[in-house]
Amino acid sequence: MVSVNLRAKKIVDEMISKSDDLKIKIQRLDNGSTVLDCGVNVEGSIKAGELYTKVCLGGLASVGISIPADLSKRLALPSVKVKTDFPAISTLGSQKAGWAVNVGDFFALGSGPARALSKKPSETYEEIDYEDDAEIAIIALESDKLPDEDVTENIAEECGVSTENVYALVAPTASIVGSIQISGRVVENGTYKMLEALDFDVKKVKYAAGIAPIAPVDPDGLKAMGKTNDAVLFGGRTYYYIQSEDGDDLKSLAENLPSSASKDYGRPFYEIFKEADYDFYKIDKGMFAPAEVFINDLRTGEVFRAGFVNEELLIKSFNL
Repeated sequence: MVSVNLRAKKIVDEMISKSDDLKIKIQRLDNGSTVLDCGVNVEGSIKAGELYTKVCLGGLASVGISIPADLSKRLALPSVKVKTDFPAISTLGSQKAGWAVNVGDFFALGSGPARALSKKPSETYEEIDYEDDAEIAIIALESDKLPDEDVTENIAEECGVSTENVYALVAPTASIVGSIQISGRVVENGTYKMLEALDFDVKKVKYAAGIAPIAPVDPDGLKAMGKTNDAVLFGGRTYYYIQSEDGDDLKSLAENLPSSASKDYGRPFYEIFKEADYDFYKIDKGMFAPAEVFINDLRTGEVFRAGFVNEELLIKSFNL
């Protein structure tokens, strides 16, 4: 079976070799682990954000940056494009921020290939029927602080690898790399909702593609979290190609998949998050989804479309 860690390692090697051009910094810790600072003490870059996103997807997706031509002039923002032939593995098996790395005074949301070794959370890997046995662990940490030896030692133990085989990519939400990699979760938001909120077998999703605007970088971390989430919730468009079976209601799936189907929909995410006392678990899971979805039933040829890009909420969120 394909290894997300080995696939991603090729991209990490490229980032290390081109670190100066990418405006990132490579740090070798005393225990042999490697930290790629992509925005904590460095500027980072658009290209670094693109490669960071590819690493999060386990090297199983193509990622590009473009400016879509079909939005109003006020919203013709640079956007992240994602395409994958391994939707369940690349998004839920790798990209999903399913690991809360909490060691001492360090905390970060962890995503990327290392999750497939640590099985965090284990239910996800049972649902998608995937495992990785690589001896290299690559993790992406959303944090404004770099991990130390204690953190990478913990990651190594959880993944069953030696510390010198741990590679940690770090980018704050309030950075250009942070903005890009969160918009790059546009496809994952949909597969996440299919599995977690709609109880749909995501192994039936054979191909997927998506695009979402890149949120303007905000130096305030909490406001940046709101804007980056809004980029997907109100501006993300996704396309899923599903091999259905008798009894699957893909029309209903499409209707319930967009963020607008959530009871919490209607305001910028920062307002909702603040009202929930900054607790993600108080927010409806169904809110974390793309704005507009297209589902192509590969068995019948039918196509179902639901949701919409909400330009007004994007303009409000981005302060345009």
